[in-house]
Amino acid sequence: MKLAEMDKKQLGYLEGVVSSILNTLLFGFKLWVGLTAGSVAMIADAWHTLSDTLTSLVVILGFWVSGKPKDQEHPFGHGRAELVASVIIGTLLAVVGINFLNDSIRHLRARETVVFGTWSIIVFSVSVLLKESLARFSMWAGRKIKSQSLIADAWHHRSDALASLLIIIGALVSRRFWWMDGALGILVSLLILWAAFTIIKTAFESLLGEEPDKETIIRIRELARECSPNHPEIHHLHLHRYGDHVELTVHARQPENMFVKDAHDYASALEKRIRDELGFETTIHIEPEKGGNLPGTRIA
Repeated sequence: MKLAEMDKKQLGYLEGVVSSILNTLLFGFKLWVGLTAGSVAMIADAWHTLSDTLTSLVVILGFWVSGKPKDQEHPFGHGRAELVASVIIGTLLAVVGINFLNDSIRHLRARETVVFGTWSIIVFSVSVLLKESLARFSMWAGRKIKSQSLIADAWHHRSDALASLLIIIGALVSRRFWWMDGALGILVSLLILWAAFTIIKTAFESLLGEEPDKETIIRIRELARECSPNHPEIHHLHLHRYGDHVELTVHARQPENMFVKDAHDYASALEKRIRDELGFETTIHIEPEKGGNLPGTRIA
């Protein structure tokens, strides 16, 4: 089966399994050359790579849970498990960034330089190529199936590629510029922390509920006008994402003398248009244009 033909679950599992295997192998090689050279930076980067294995296992778990069908306890399905996985990955990425920042500052204070042998350069060069390839694959798959956890894992792969590249650059120029390794380490750490912040922020926005983007709001208002000659005012739009299942709540103002059946028919028609065009399951709350109740309603 071709990659482009795989469904969301298959792509998620493939990325997680391939990432776990490659990261474990890279961890072994990095740890070996790090212990051989006695390099703290290399050993630390080896454990950084092993942390990627953990995040890939989180991705696999997230896709397994989110792929379960809805049940009585979870009427909207289990899609938000993937968002929880994204939060976990972002948190782990932040921990890696903070530790890397501390190591870089310590290197500057101690005026430490990094000395590598030939095998060290080879192993870390291969690591850069493999991890950047994994990052590009994860980013492509994440955008294709709109998976935040895969995009988050892509940033984790890229952070490891940047860390390995940093060590190589430090090895090549540290004899002339002793501070280069620490300075580049601080720069990469800040990039890692920014990626972690973006991942966590995006996941929390979906978990807490969000307002649709401007283009979506404009289209929903156009559909609302097409479904009613009264040109209803649409407001209070909120999105709630549960993986592939998206719930939308909308408030619509209609004339106060409109019959309840007409209001119901309008709401049903608009819900169907939104479902067919945007894929959202919509709940529409009808409000009168002025104070009062719609005809046919009664206040107890």
